[in-house]
Amino acid sequence: MTGPVFIKSRMLLALVALSIIAASPVSAAENGYKGVVELFTSQGCSSCPPADAVLGELARQGDVVALAYHVDYWNYLGWKDTFSSEQSTKRQYDYARTLGRKSVYTPQAVINGRDHLNGADRRGINAKMDSFDRAGRGLVVPVNAVQDGDKIKIDIGSGEGKANILLVYFDRENTVDVKRGENRGRKLTYWHSVKDMQTVAMWDGEAMELVLPKSLMDADGHDGCAILLQTMKSDGVPGPIIGADIVMSAES
Repeated sequence: MTGPVFIKSRMLLALVALSIIAASPVSAAENGYKGVVELFTSQGCSSCPPADAVLGELARQGDVVALAYHVDYWNYLGWKDTFSSEQSTKRQYDYARTLGRKSVYTPQAVINGRDHLNGADRRGINAKMDSFDRAGRGLVVPVNAVQDGDKIKIDIGSGEGKANILLVYFDRENTVDVKRGENRGRKLTYWHSVKDMQTVAMWDGEAMELVLPKSLMDADGHDGCAILLQTMKSDGVPGPIIGADIVMSAES
């Protein structure tokens, strides 16, 4: 990914309210997340519903930052995915470059920005996260986000290297009545479907705190926001995710 995506003008203006101050390090295991799973899926893909169900299980598992990116390249079959966007498709193609792939597929689960599996393979996904964690390739930089009145406070610990700080807004759960395409006639439930995304700051290895207006999440009715600390490759595509947390709206 070469820069901010899904950015709206109100979000750009809201960055004026962004405050970055020094913070003391926090425990890497404090928020309890062992990894990030980014599922690339589509309502128009007949192979995707099992993976969508697995992502829901991972989201409810409690120790995974689970996100569903709905791509738009299945829309030509007659059903436009109600959550699809070209930005989600771009993120998947950027990952293809990162992972040395010539093509993309659904359902694809990208783990910690480092590797990929079939999104329906829950056991394999958990095993991959556990393997990364044991090898020191998991969420090694502590990220902790909390709501505090009309603010969202994000504490990021110290570590090595540099990374982008991404905010990924999502809906907690949606059920869709698919009327056309490969899943015609099915009612499908989706968890943590990504609706918006932006890069808000850079992390340079020093502990820091961000204070953001809670209105960023509330304005469009998003149920939650994932905070991803993601390194970038030299050619501008996304690299490993080294820290993450989730903050949910009070109503979710």
